[in-house]
Amino acid sequence: MALTINLSLSIFLLFTSLATLITSSQGNYRLWQDEYPFIRRASSFSSSSSSTKSTPSNGGRKGYDYIVVGGGTAGCPLAATLSKNYSVLLLERGGVPFANINISLLANFHLTLADVSPNSPSQFFASTDGVLNARARVLGGGTSINAGFYTRASTSYVKRVGWDAKLLNESYSWVEKRIVHEPVFEPWQRAVRDGLLEVGVSPNNGFTYDHLYGTKIGGTTFDRFGRRHTAAELLAYGNPQNLDVLIHARVQKIIFDTTGKKPRAVGVLFKDENGAEHEAFISRRRKSEIVVTSGAIGSPQLLLLSGIGPKPDLEKLNISVVHDNKFVGKHMSDNPMNSIYVPFNRPVKQSLIETVGITKMGVYIEASSGYGQSPDSIHRHHGVASAEIGQLSTIPPKRRTREAIEAFKRNKKDLPHEAFHGGFILGKVAFPKSKGHLKLINTNADDNPSVTFNYFSHPEDLRRCVKGIRLVEKLVRSEPFLQFTKCDKGTVAKLLNMSVTANINMIPRHTNDTKSLKQFCKDTVITIWHYHGGCHVGQVVTEDYVVRGVHRLRVIDGSTFHESPGANPQATVMMLGRYMGVKILRDRLGRSGGL
Repeated sequence: MALTINLSLSIFLLFTSLATLITSSQGNYRLWQDEYPFIRRASSFSSSSSSTKSTPSNGGRKGYDYIVVGGGTAGCPLAATLSKNYSVLLLERGGVPFANINISLLANFHLTLADVSPNSPSQFFASTDGVLNARARVLGGGTSINAGFYTRASTSYVKRVGWDAKLLNESYSWVEKRIVHEPVFEPWQRAVRDGLLEVGVSPNNGFTYDHLYGTKIGGTTFDRFGRRHTAAELLAYGNPQNLDVLIHARVQKIIFDTTGKKPRAVGVLFKDENGAEHEAFISRRRKSEIVVTSGAIGSPQLLLLSGIGPKPDLEKLNISVVHDNKFVGKHMSDNPMNSIYVPFNRPVKQSLIETVGITKMGVYIEASSGYGQSPDSIHRHHGVASAEIGQLSTIPPKRRTREAIEAFKRNKKDLPHEAFHGGFILGKVAFPKSKGHLKLINTNADDNPSVTFNYFSHPEDLRRCVKGIRLVEKLVRSEPFLQFTKCDKGTVAKLLNMSVTANINMIPRHTNDTKSLKQFCKDTVITIWHYHGGCHVGQVVTEDYVVRGVHRLRVIDGSTFHESPGANPQATVMMLGRYMGVKILRDRLGRSGGL
């Protein structure tokens, strides 16, 4: 067991370690244009006519029935559904995922997140807490860059939100039919399942999409050949005669008509891949709308840039106030995660998240293992977004400049090949009570806003984390784990020490962080990309996701969630796109909704 290996290796916790084989996020146009003829580059858009598929308005100006901003996890199923009966323009700031092998292949999962080029499918950002993170910048959104785990929301969650259970189940099935699979279930994942059952996370619920207490095997968006399927493929459900999808369309703001008693959204301003500006408008027909589906970071950011948010904050940046709403960007949450690295005594095939232990103490336990790349790819430049930046943790956060990062990369040591023969046990705090906020830094829509999550600021989150780490300690000493590694009580202490020295965030370490599990939780916190909030139902949007204070504008995505649903939110976000698309159609066309 290579316990002496410096845990530079646990940069896997950010999945950004092996920056090789980076390809253009645009993919090969010829390979997918036949199946998706309605996808084109933003520069092909004509502002004067809006679209050959647009519906004439009463005033003579052409416009779409719906403009959807954000071709991600919610935006793709929503646009596909609405296009069945109405003209839809879907605007995505990134490229397509179809021919990018770093997106498509499970073995290359880590590489997309290591790509920090301007055209990368992932956009690196660090929260003010010092936790490294990434935003999707590609058609399909987070489904194009995540670990692929698929699981539904719990029935109690559905009841709290007030969703129609019948339509919800139909919407989940609509997604699952096209892009979800049963995992291959590798030996390491079997050991995780059996170990969880041995330490009391029971019953064994087998393979299921449902959220059930105990241990389960969830679905995956990777098929048995290791190829990823994303929300972008849900666009194939759409009506190509009614659907326009523009890639590399970077929306700058929503355009409002403020001449009436209440501001009315009428269009959007966006830039194409060449930097040229365009305007697209919705029809003046009743119930035409703009729907923002840009995610928990992008949606509140766009509302703020468009003049919807706290008046004092908008005025500081000289943004004209369309509607004063103090809740935009507020109460942001991220599910904090901590991890323990377990070195193996044998080669183990790569696996992403397949097994989850859903406990009643408010903690979820998951696991991953191995790498698919050759030894050559390990001794490479790992990119500014890699967790090696965590080695700068001895430098005060304000001094962690790009120059300091570059200097570190020049002087870094190669990572030992043995470091990548291991697994990771992940403990995630469910329903965190700690809240943060999002604020604009400037008025550039392409830049990241300032995001603060305030991890573990609420004592209950910290208590849950400690319980989760103690459960993980038991798990790595369980009999099924001993088939892969020998972990006694002393060994577990060493594993915790290794995890503390890992390059996983930019938070300074403390001398007692392995003796105090509370300090361990604080010092080794990372993200699992389940951040949510900023446009909450009841504060920023209504229960029908209509933005308060303005007409013809909705937000439909994870930014509206008060809690992240289930063990992983991607299934529910995709479901919500379909669910709300059907509800909108039924509102206009009657119960059948034209479907």
